Amino acid sequence: MEDLAQKIVATCVSLGEYPTIRYYQPRNPSHEASVLCSHLARFVQMQLDQYAKYNHDFPPQSPRPRGLLIITDRTLDLFAPLVHEFTYQAMIHDLLPLIEADKVMYRSTENQGKDQEISEKDTIWVKYRHLHMKDLLDELVKDFEAFKRQNPQFANSDNPATINTIKDMLAGLPKYQEGKEAYSLHLSMTQDAMNVFQEQRLADVASVEQSLATGLDEDYKKPKNVADQVIRLLDDDAIQFPDRLRLIIQYLLYRDGLLPSDIQKLVAHARLPTQDSEVIYNLELLGGHTTRVLKDSRPNAQSLFGVKEAQASIANESGLSRFEPTLKAVLEECSRGTLDQSLFPFTKPHLDAADGLMGQEQVSQTSLRSAKPTWARTRPSNTEPRQRMIVFMAGGATYSESRSCYEVSQALNKDVYLTSSHLLTPSLFLRQVGDLSVDRRRLGLPVDRPKPRAPEHLFEKDMPPLPPQPPSQKDPRLQPPSGDMQRLQVSDEGTQSRPPNGRPQDLKGPQSQSSSSLSSRLTKTSKDGEKKKKHHFFSSKK
Repeated sequence: MEDLAQKIVATCVSLGEYPTIRYYQPRNPSHEASVLCSHLARFVQMQLDQYAKYNHDFPPQSPRPRGLLIITDRTLDLFAPLVHEFTYQAMIHDLLPLIEADKVMYRSTENQGKDQEISEKDTIWVKYRHLHMKDLLDELVKDFEAFKRQNPQFANSDNPATINTIKDMLAGLPKYQEGKEAYSLHLSMTQDAMNVFQEQRLADVASVEQSLATGLDEDYKKPKNVADQVIRLLDDDAIQFPDRLRLIIQYLLYRDGLLPSDIQKLVAHARLPTQDSEVIYNLELLGGHTTRVLKDSRPNAQSLFGVKEAQASIANESGLSRFEPTLKAVLEECSRGTLDQSLFPFTKPHLDAADGLMGQEQVSQTSLRSAKPTWARTRPSNTEPRQRMIVFMAGGATYSESRSCYEVSQALNKDVYLTSSHLLTPSLFLRQVGDLSVDRRRLGLPVDRPKPRAPEHLFEKDMPPLPPQPPSQKDPRLQPPSGDMQRLQVSDEGTQSRPPNGRPQDLKGPQSQSSSSLSSRLTKTSKDGEKKKKHHFFSSKK
């Protein structure tokens, strides 16, 4: 908890914000994790106060209104990670096999199976990622035609090639190739997503999902025969098993729970594996009511901000996108200063409550003496610094909530920052909910892993220097004959002639005596041999 609070504080400090803090407090909570947001908010407030105490230049002077930090968790909205979202970014992450690691890649069949990156550098992606798919294909085709008109040197023409035209083509070739590959990637992803949409009959699934999530049908009335529609879809072989599980969970949340025997009948009717029942029951740990007992007196769960009226959604032409994440309503209510304090209390109510009632955008980080009175203020213009709203979603945020933050930022002239531990896809959400009942030792959570250590050799101490060795007594037999070499005398005159073996005969001492005796014996034997030869010679003569 403290590590998470430090990361949130680091985000605020890097933005130069000392925000007021509000946190989500569920009504009538039934799960143990309902205190998560309040504990985390108090940790963040304590660390922010401590940082400001020892850093007197924080927060820096700025004409920007004081920021707001909203701390909430996944229990705020359990429908958002389950409903099919048909905006571009959310749809391809839900339906297509993207390679999500350090980079998001997609392997297009039209580009010879090459992995292509989807990033913020892609202007087409940044421009259209929050656009509904029903409008995206037309916009991509129009933009691609305009792109080709801007590069007429690459269009097929009957004009003869000249040096100037070739130079123009070569100069624009890299940019043209990059643009062509980008349009090819997005056209391919859009077409692949629409093929999945049609093959899996997601239009029928989404129509029922919208009624379950909003509590209203397409005519903005209470839906009828919802159970029959759900059963009909569970019988359809074109509906995939993960979509069936999502549909059952949304139906249980809509009904605020069913009897366990009825849940087992739904799972068996959908032909789902038994381990999927764990996903359904684990939603109780997130505050979702999926089960109830017979004659249960528990009141039905109410929507946080009530059911949407018809006029609020008529502007949206698509009947498959009536649902809006709860986070969007929270941001809108907070911007107007009408967010319920019992649902989102302040960490310092005696200091921040008045600011919240007046509207957080009216409070600046400068001194109160230099602040302009509220009655003299007008609506903030586009040239004035915009207030920052930082949202932290514990347990993962969805792509639909990310889209909502962009829309609120543009509509209400705010800078909205969405922070979380990770972004959720529906498949990832179902897997993580299923892991809630798994033994923690099998999950390999990062917090349970041993902390990384530097290599051991970095902690090894240097060996102490060896003490000097005392001089040792050397064996005289191993020493070179330096004394004998000094006594050696070499002279050409007054000395005896050198014997045939080259050894000197005037050496003194034990070695010289042995060598002289050896030379005398050799001389004697040589003389005796000469005598014998002579004697033999004369004898043969006779």
